Amino acid sequence: HHLLAVAALSALVAIGAAVTPSGDVKAKRSSAEEPLHDAALPQTPSVKPTEAAIASEELAGAVDAIKAEPAPPKSQPWEEFIVRSGDNLSLLFKRAGFSTQDVYQIVNTAPQGRSLERIFPGQTLAFMRDESGALAAVRHTIDGLQSMVYRRMDGGFSSEQITREPELRQRWATVEIESSLFLAGRSAGMSSNLIMEVATIFGGVIDFALDPRRGDTMEVLFEELYLDDEKYADGQVLAASYTNRGERFDAFRYIDSNGVASYYNADGVSMRKAFLMAPVDFTRISSNFNPKRLHPIYKTVRPHNGTDYAAPRGTPVFAAGDGRVVEAGYSRSNGNYVFIQHGERYLTKYLHLNKRKVKTGQRVVQSQVIGTVGSTGAATGPHLHYEFLVAGTHRNPRTIHKSLPKAKSLPEGEMPR
Repeated sequence: HHLLAVAALSALVAIGAAVTPSGDVKAKRSSAEEPLHDAALPQTPSVKPTEAAIASEELAGAVDAIKAEPAPPKSQPWEEFIVRSGDNLSLLFKRAGFSTQDVYQIVNTAPQGRSLERIFPGQTLAFMRDESGALAAVRHTIDGLQSMVYRRMDGGFSSEQITREPELRQRWATVEIESSLFLAGRSAGMSSNLIMEVATIFGGVIDFALDPRRGDTMEVLFEELYLDDEKYADGQVLAASYTNRGERFDAFRYIDSNGVASYYNADGVSMRKAFLMAPVDFTRISSNFNPKRLHPIYKTVRPHNGTDYAAPRGTPVFAAGDGRVVEAGYSRSNGNYVFIQHGERYLTKYLHLNKRKVKTGQRVVQSQVIGTVGSTGAATGPHLHYEFLVAGTHRNPRTIHKSLPKAKSLPEGEMPR
């Protein structure tokens, strides 16, 4: 409409220029003057509309037409509601001012309407109304990367899945240990999950409960995912180095020819050993393996067939290696416990757990959380009692690693890659 008005105005200017006489032209009187009739009475000349006047009228009409046209309807804003614990679709729709009939129509007419029933706390539902206040659209934000939009159409609702791609950025962090790996990592801007990931990578060569010393250093190259120029999540650890008491350990992420990602040192030896050095992180040893220990509760000499790791209640406890849960239960002395069988020869035991996260018969993988540190059973305080058995005989968990199978290496054909 604006372009039409400008075009008409331009035409008006052009026409006006065409009909206006030049300044050099002078009006000439006819040599044969006409006689005056009724000279005393002034005569009203007959004026014929000029082209400029016609153009001006057309321009005014176009402007009036533009003003008369109704403005396009404004899009209504989204009204967002955060899903709370205990919410369901009916409650959320009612909170937004809509009926259960609207819920029924979306769930049963939209091609992917059933997925709207799977809502979880922390997600958001947004509603859009039409000019009459009726439901026009619903947006279900599943996470920062995925959302579903349902729009009203003839006969029901349509559904559209929207997926966003995060921006991948690489970041480098250098850490020097002053008190603990966790505190040092946090001071360098690393997230808790990233620090735990690094600890897991080196878990087969470093016991983070006892080995770290003041002055140890760690370097990590890792990815971060960004949405709208804000960090959304951690990515993969690409490479890491840990220097413990002058000895350096390197780890590099590599995807083998079968598409399996793992971490290896510069010689192609896997960082993933058969068993972790310790099944719990960032703790201290409160009691070592001791066949002649005086029991702190029963006050008698009883063998201490494992290692006690003191840690705050709720600290995650990991499976030391791949295996199957052969027992998971509770007893008066052991409290909550989990026993894991690794192949035919090896058995690990985890006692005094606050909570168990696995069940009898379940398959587990190395570093999977199987429970949390507690003080259930015959325990004086929160700690994990960890035992390691080889062919039914208790062995010292702190030294058994020296006799365990070595880690596998990459085939020679993979080394150039």
